[in-house]
Amino acid sequence: MAHVLVTGGAGYIGSHACKALKAAGYIPVTYDNLSTGWQDAVKFGPFERGDLLDRGRLDEVLAKYQPIAVMHFAALSQVGESMAHPDLYWRNNAAGSLCLIEAAVAAGCLNIVFSSTCATYGDHDNVVLDESTPQQPINAYGASKRAIEDMLRDFGVAHGINAVIFRYFNVAGADPDAEVGEFHRPETHLVPVILDAIEGKRPALTIFGTDYDTPDGTCIRDYVHVCDLVDAHVLGLEWLLEGKGSRVFNLGTGHGFSVREVMNEAQRVTQREVPHSEGLRRAGDCTKLVSGSTRAEAELGWRPQRSTLSRMIADAWRWHQSGHYDA
Repeated sequence: MAHVLVTGGAGYIGSHACKALKAAGYIPVTYDNLSTGWQDAVKFGPFERGDLLDRGRLDEVLAKYQPIAVMHFAALSQVGESMAHPDLYWRNNAAGSLCLIEAAVAAGCLNIVFSSTCATYGDHDNVVLDESTPQQPINAYGASKRAIEDMLRDFGVAHGINAVIFRYFNVAGADPDAEVGEFHRPETHLVPVILDAIEGKRPALTIFGTDYDTPDGTCIRDYVHVCDLVDAHVLGLEWLLEGKGSRVFNLGTGHGFSVREVMNEAQRVTQREVPHSEGLRRAGDCTKLVSGSTRAEAELGWRPQRSTLSRMIADAWRWHQSGHYDA
């Protein structure tokens, strides 16, 4: 079986991708420095500890496994942190990815599936976003991801790299078997924050802003189940292996849920109250952020099967109740 190098394979999305790759007949090789990932999440193939900025280590691992492709998830991803410490994001995300791309070219591994973000679009408030929407990131996280997209295009021209770039919206849920799931320190994503509040692991959920121009006053986001998301990555890998060339795809459902809708559904699924309070809007939060793209369905044949709110919360709740990596 062919190897695929998965950077960040010990993290939330990367670990789910490793499971999907194994199910599809590949051997995922996790490359992770464990700064935000968890070694206990590496269950589906070999583990190689290393940093994106360590060119010697990258060369060693690429020579050892001779992967047919790289699936690149490794990144810092906290928007607030990126605004306070842009140096971390330009060094780790941008410079680290440059090191990885150079190593891949040197090893002759010219197929890359890249985990980008809708944050590259910036603040297009209350507009459905497709792949042609102008990219105007407003923080170092989004800017670093856009820079990596640019790198991949330039290396494609110069060295023949082919890249499938996925721009995500909000990712939620967990592996239905609860083998891997979502666990961050600190936790900032809405669904696990709600579940932490239910379990008493934090005092309460704070709803940031209740005066948005939405039906219930809270902002709306497009959520996609993590298993649907990684299925798209396997399809993206196969797209590259079939020689179809570089392409950009949004990954969202085209339908948004408000903060209150997510909270209310969590109460229904868990049969528990969500302790919560209401706060002021956060700077930079858009009213509505929803994908308007159908390209992934039309060209990849990707159809999210699990991305209902009830399914995402139920799978996340099962994971929460199973224990965590540091338990």
